[in-house]
Amino acid sequence: MNAPNRRAFLRSSAAALFAGSAASASDTPDVAPDPRRLVEVAPPPRAVEVLPTNLKHQDTLFLTWSQDPTTTITAQWVGAPAGAPTTARVSATNTKDDWVAANVVQKPFGNTVMKVHRAEFTGLKPGTEYLLKIGTDPQVCRFRTMPAKATNTFTWVSGGDCGTGPHAVGTNQIAAKQEPYFALIGGDLGYDNGTSAKTALQFLQNYSKHMIDPKGRLIPMVTCLGNHEVKGGYKGKRADATYYLPLFDGLYKDTTYGALDFGDYLSLVLLDSGHVSPIGGAQTDWLDKALAARVDRQHLIVANHVPAYPSYRAPGTIIPKEVDPVLALMGLKGKALGTGEENRKYWCPLFERYAVDAVLEHHDHTFKRTHPLKGGHVDKYGVPYLGDGSWGQLRAPNAPEKLAYLAKVAKAYHMTVHKLEGDTRYHVAVEENGRIADVYASTGKRPSKRG
Repeated sequence: MNAPNRRAFLRSSAAALFAGSAASASDTPDVAPDPRRLVEVAPPPRAVEVLPTNLKHQDTLFLTWSQDPTTTITAQWVGAPAGAPTTARVSATNTKDDWVAANVVQKPFGNTVMKVHRAEFTGLKPGTEYLLKIGTDPQVCRFRTMPAKATNTFTWVSGGDCGTGPHAVGTNQIAAKQEPYFALIGGDLGYDNGTSAKTALQFLQNYSKHMIDPKGRLIPMVTCLGNHEVKGGYKGKRADATYYLPLFDGLYKDTTYGALDFGDYLSLVLLDSGHVSPIGGAQTDWLDKALAARVDRQHLIVANHVPAYPSYRAPGTIIPKEVDPVLALMGLKGKALGTGEENRKYWCPLFERYAVDAVLEHHDHTFKRTHPLKGGHVDKYGVPYLGDGSWGQLRAPNAPEKLAYLAKVAKAYHMTVHKLEGDTRYHVAVEENGRIADVYASTGKRPSKRG
């Protein structure tokens, strides 16, 4: 019998040691007992879908931005190409000579026969209410542009992991009641997985129907990419974001990360946590430059899908001491990755260097707020991470006693209301039933800039 290969023996020994230590490690702070917390499983193939054939533009109409939110707006909907409106118009005064028209451009909606219909308006007045008409439809919609300067209090909302069920609708409704200027959805919008046009359409129908504020204004949507927008979830190509990028490639023309600047007071830096663009490399290089250019912005907020500091999944694997020598011989010491480990390696040092005000995270389907963190440790001059994506999906979080970086958690459907008053920021977590789960505030320049 041939002698066993030394490297193969070492690998099998390491696997056996991990398996033997699983039970004793399950009650340690950094190890989740459920392996599903560490492994993302691609969804099974879907049956052939029957899509609605009678969609009208108002059924999926929503607003978004691909550039300056103070002077532009983009109106979009999904529907059949034939007989669709070819123009859209806006007016600030509703007088005959004040209506400005824009052509409607059609583009493919994934692998369906439907089209994305897009009309972008530029040169609008900041901080102004407008009327919107699509084609010859007599229905008049309303919206407002963002102010150029933050002279008054304004509100926006954020959350993620919506889906299309009743809890997502309920959170839509409570979010709209806050009269936000816009909503930021941090990935996993409808859970179309890059394969279900029907799901993507249902998400848009829910948003279009319910995300209208009490004064009748459409609430623009800003998004970043999540795993459930992409075939396979991770390490995909742009084409794998089948139904996401046709809607949001105005902002994400060449990459799946970008930034939106609101006047001189707010910047949103929107990242791709490994679904199409790798976390390290070009995206991190871009992030370094993007944060450096905005370091003096009054409010600097980052959003991404997979959390650096998860509340449900395990942030890392504790490696038993007896395994270390084996991993070292294999050249694999320190290679075991938990949820968010690449974020912590590449992005968090930049968040700390440039004193980001808050990082909005999702993916784990809980409410969570971390302590201000620096290098993974509680530090009053650090960065808070808010999440964790429970707009319409829910799991039970780990307790702060198990993960010391957690300040507060709850098993609750929620979204966050962000109120900016001058240089003060209030982040208010509101549950689906309207109950306030948490309030976190900071004032003035970021502590790390003062210290």
